[in-house]
Amino acid sequence: MAMDEEAPLVEISKNENSIVNHEKDVYILSSAFLLIFLAYGAAQNLESTINTEGNLGTISLGILYLSFMFCSIFASLVVRKLGSKNALILGTSGYWLFVAANLMPNWYTMVPASLYLGFAASIIWVGQGTYLTSAACSHANDHILNEAVIIGKFNGVFWGMFASHQFVGNLVTLALMRDEEGGSTSGTTVLFLVFVCTVTLGAVLMCFLSKRAGKEEARQQDSSASSVSSVATLLKSIITLLQDIRMLLIIPLMAYSGLQQAFVWAEFTKYIVQPTMGESGVGGAMAVYGVFDAICSLVAGHFTFGLSSISIIVSGGALVQGAVLVWILLAHSVTAGALGILYPLLVAALWGIGDGVLNTQLSALLGILFKDDMEGAFAQLKLWQSFAIAIVFFLAPYISLQTMLVIMFVALCFSALGFLFLTLKVERAFSYRAA
Repeated sequence: MAMDEEAPLVEISKNENSIVNHEKDVYILSSAFLLIFLAYGAAQNLESTINTEGNLGTISLGILYLSFMFCSIFASLVVRKLGSKNALILGTSGYWLFVAANLMPNWYTMVPASLYLGFAASIIWVGQGTYLTSAACSHANDHILNEAVIIGKFNGVFWGMFASHQFVGNLVTLALMRDEEGGSTSGTTVLFLVFVCTVTLGAVLMCFLSKRAGKEEARQQDSSASSVSSVATLLKSIITLLQDIRMLLIIPLMAYSGLQQAFVWAEFTKYIVQPTMGESGVGGAMAVYGVFDAICSLVAGHFTFGLSSISIIVSGGALVQGAVLVWILLAHSVTAGALGILYPLLVAALWGIGDGVLNTQLSALLGILFKDDMEGAFAQLKLWQSFAIAIVFFLAPYISLQTMLVIMFVALCFSALGFLFLTLKVERAFSYRAA
């Protein structure tokens, strides 16, 4: 009898440890990304304002996202071969190199670093989406819970913590950078040394993640059998996804999510923040953006339980960003005084709400709909996001703010219509699959 009583207790203890480990991994992953991206995000925000000679900063970011786009095509294959944990660890090296290159910014350091970061970013983001969804599914199975709910919750936690990198990183920027007479800025060397240290800490933290087992491990073993068959499988996966009506209807929203991120990094900081708040004010405005992004990510993730909730939340975020675009297009002007400071901060807050919605809901949507090919689905997300971001960075020096706003508004309307069509036409089938 004693043996019979102890066995269930041992089994329950094992299940509890497994559940705790899944949640722990989410917080480790989120913390590592926070450390890495508080450095990279702040550096990216500054590129168009501190590396201005020959548009070095803007062109470097364009090269980065062009590389990101092409590498995303093969990122799912790399992640399958390495496993999501190893892909995450390798991916951190690109961010370290890019941040370090800003200590001596020139064409010979920034361009190679940008090219390599494109590869590193493609595998770290596909690895992130795969790892997080795998952890959520395992957690749901252990608890006998609805996978869609847990995927939404875990994405909310991750994106909430991740979005706070804008707040933390830009507060560091605000504290260390100073505008001087003659338009120069001091403190950049110390700033990037601090950022190199934070990326290093994030890379170390990534090593403490648990290795994902189950389906991911089986896919990794299968993909190691033959390089030729792996490439063939990859091409088949890409073609299959692009023939899927669900993916085709989501792609415009993926591309818009990249456009709206690049708008903040390239246009908002240059044309709206800098003229009224200076280069050092970029950190403060982006910190506000990060706070609202983080809060919205947590709230949106909490209320995500299926396609119907995703549709409502995405529609709300689209309305907010659409209103901001129209407001800037019709009423933007450089204003002095308190109003000149309040205006960019309010725009940053509202834009952060929209970004928080798109990040959490797109990731949750792909995790719910494409569980059989998570690596391929998240690779498609980063492919189209990086394609849109690269376009913005290459076009930014040659088009006006008004032209960019019109492009953004048209893209938002088109992507929202496609997503609503997806919701109206296929919600019943998706809800059946997710159940």
